[in-house]
Amino acid sequence: MKLLGQGLHWDEIKVGDQFKTFGRTITEADIVNFINCTGFLEVLFTDAEFRAEHSAIAGRVVPAALVYSVAEGMLMVGLIQGVGLAFLNMELDVKGPVVAGDTVHVEVTVTEVRPTSKGRGLVRTRNEIKNQRGETVIVYTPLRLVKGSNPAA
Repeated sequence: MKLLGQGLHWDEIKVGDQFKTFGRTITEADIVNFINCTGFLEVLFTDAEFRAEHSAIAGRVVPAALVYSVAEGMLMVGLIQGVGLAFLNMELDVKGPVVAGDTVHVEVTVTEVRPTSKGRGLVRTRNEIKNQRGETVIVYTPLRLVKGSNPAA
């Protein structure tokens, strides 16, 4: 019986496969919870007067680390859950701002799939986080160690 929410094994995907998540609106509460939990107490995120005077971005700025974390959470439920073994590496490039009230989604392209030992594989993807206007705000390229569909191999 297929387990709902189970991610994809490395040998069930191929280079060129593409996936898209549902969207998620980032709220004021998300920002407050994130900066308090992580200690991101930068005045850009905590002081509205400073932001108004010094920032060229209109609105409540969302830390890029929060945007990336939300993207990973969206991918967890459909792509990685139950099959991901390790997050090994990534490059991350912030392309533009996200502000409170923006809705983001992730567009994933598989760029590398190769076997390792014990039925495992390495999977690299190019993940583009886009806002509700279709603008790319972050691009990151995680390399993950992923289970195979045949655990005995």
